[in-house]
Formats: sequence, structure tokens, C-alpha cells
Amino acid sequence: MDTSSPAVFVNAEILKMYLGRRVRTVVQVLRNEGAIMIGQSTDGQQLTIKGSQVFPPSRFVEVIGIADGNQSICAEICTDFGETFDMQAYNGLCQLANGKFKNLFL
Repeated sequence: MDTSSPAVFVNAEILKMYLGRRVRTVVQVLRNEGAIMIGQSTDGQQLTIKGSQVFPPSRFVEVIGIADGNQSICAEICTDFGETFDMQAYNGLCQLANGKFKNLFL
């Protein structure tokens, strides 16, 4: 595992704490607008993913990239997570990874 440039687990609310840093999140694709994907974060807010590949609506996609705005990420890697995903569990993971158990995560 490459730990030289870790990506912080985030949802839309936590994203704003990491502007300019490498982050990772999962979104449900709402729509594609060229090289821009609009997705719903695990906390219910919308995120804009710039430079992403095109994924069909309702797919779950993990995005790793640089947080370049309060609600946007410039994608480096996008991975298709399929048609079903436990968004509530991932949202809980984001809260733990940025809360009292932060020291357990990279």
C-alpha cells in the first residue's frame, strides 16, 4: 500500500475541511455533464466531480482526488462500486475517520 499520499475519507460536509488535499469519497451518480459528474454524497448533499469518466446514473462510484472547492473534487481515480452500496455505513466511516478515531486512519 502506498502511504506517501494518503486520501482522507470524506463526505460532502467534511470535504470543506480538506481543500487542496487528497480525499476519497463514494457518490451515487445523479448525472453526467461531459467531463463533470454530479453525485449524491453519503450525507445526502450533492458533489461535483471534475475530470471523471462517465458512469451511468444510479451507480455508486469511489472517487479519489483533490478537494478543489466546498462541494467539488478534481478526480484522479474513479472506481465503479456497482449498483448497491451501504451509504449509511460509509457515512459513519467518514465520521469516525475524522473524529475521535482519526489516529487509526492514515
